[in-house]
Amino acid sequence: MQDILRKLGIEHVNPGVFNGTWMGSDTQLDSYSPIDGRLIASVRQATTEEYEKTISAATKAFEDWRVTPAPKRGDLIRRLGNALREHKRDLGALVTLEMGKIRAEGEGEVQEMIDICDFACGLSRQLYGLSMHSERPGHRMYEQWHPLGVVGVISAFNFPVAVWAWNSALSAVCGNSTVWKPSSKTPLTAVATTKIAERVCRESGVNPAIFSLLIGKGSTIGEKFINDRRVPLISATGSCRMGYRIGEVVGKRLGRTILELGGNNAIIVTPDADLNLAVRAILFGAVGTAGQRCTSTRRIIVHESVRAQLTERLVTAYKQVKIGNPLEDGTLMGPLIDGEAVGAMMSAIERLKKEGGRVLCGGEKYAGAGLAGGCYVTPCIAEAKNEFEIVQEETFAPILYIIPYGRAGAADSKSAMDDLNEAIRLHNGVPQGLSSAIFTRNLLEAERFLSAAGSDCGIANVNIGTSGAEIGGAFGGEKETGGGRESGSDSWKAYMRRQTNTINYTTELPLAQGIRFGE
Repeated sequence: MQDILRKLGIEHVNPGVFNGTWMGSDTQLDSYSPIDGRLIASVRQATTEEYEKTISAATKAFEDWRVTPAPKRGDLIRRLGNALREHKRDLGALVTLEMGKIRAEGEGEVQEMIDICDFACGLSRQLYGLSMHSERPGHRMYEQWHPLGVVGVISAFNFPVAVWAWNSALSAVCGNSTVWKPSSKTPLTAVATTKIAERVCRESGVNPAIFSLLIGKGSTIGEKFINDRRVPLISATGSCRMGYRIGEVVGKRLGRTILELGGNNAIIVTPDADLNLAVRAILFGAVGTAGQRCTSTRRIIVHESVRAQLTERLVTAYKQVKIGNPLEDGTLMGPLIDGEAVGAMMSAIERLKKEGGRVLCGGEKYAGAGLAGGCYVTPCIAEAKNEFEIVQEETFAPILYIIPYGRAGAADSKSAMDDLNEAIRLHNGVPQGLSSAIFTRNLLEAERFLSAAGSDCGIANVNIGTSGAEIGGAFGGEKETGGGRESGSDSWKAYMRRQTNTINYTTELPLAQGIRFGE
């Protein structure tokens, strides 16, 4: 562990504020590993005075950065991507140490950062605006996109570095500066990442305050952040409860938000599904990252004709999941982030039982050999009904609900479509709307699921799971998931301001809509 920290510039006590200069108060935030409960290192948190210095520095950095040609901005992000390639293994290991996801997932998260840097570099030459035909003779009309300002990024513990990259890489090529407030549960990964970005900026002759950092309490620094009119956009990833607060506060000052909130993701498994494929996808979607992804699979809506077979195969697969130290090869599931998360999972299982649900396997605290002090549980499969209150909520833990639909004896096409409509109703019958999937080899079922009358989620897949989105597509969801979009496609537009321009190249002054004024 010490070798990893040394390579990333992490000391026993670290400044938690960066605005071109590293600073921090005497109030320390300790970071403990969920692997074994040991202290990794500490961070000095921001004061309100340091907050002001940071926003001021980020504003000044933006004023210089916005006039830098976009391809030059893209070149900086290309260099950042290369630096992340150099540190992929060590930064991935720190993600594992501090957050608890297995080593392959930790390195995979850093790969997401690299991928979005590649995407953003190419994007820097494609910030296109449209040209429109004017109704007035001798006029040219077009639109262009300008940098927005200081972008605030609030990230969650489960993807402690990738979410920053999704936002900051796009924001930077769009000409903005970024101020990052990471989760207080994973401050060290934020410090390490900011140090990498600082080095790239200094080597490139760029003001490093375009990538500023604020580690501090939500009740003080967080509240100032979301109320600050100097920050026109807040991109926040976290719980629905947090999203309601941020949406209300930022909306009240007519600021912009990108909200990536909770998911309650389901997979529909039809009688025409490839069960071999479905079992593998469900296992990763529900157990990967110990069920602590916003895209984790929470509900399986399975046709009655294949329910028993699928359930039996899932229970068998779950019993083979190796739980343990996520730094060790062969481990498939590491710990939950902390004891509070373990308690929330145990409470959810008790609520499930009281509502009439039945645990089929797992759902217990786990203390295997050498795991003392860690926050380990066994992944849980349970029978449930979609209308249970606990099923309507997102429990950030590896609990998978089996929910049947249809009748085993239904065979004709009309009955099959009626059954699918029931499955879609169950699927959409939760407050959240992030990721979704259907497993079927029936083209009619697949297309129905992807239609306007199908999944109501921002992400809908066929024959792949709910988890593991690529950076090339816009990422986000609907309803209580917040409606925001990050990463690929045209998500870059959220980080810029649109301007419509009209040029008159005549000596006449015709008005639009044929209006005559003063003649």
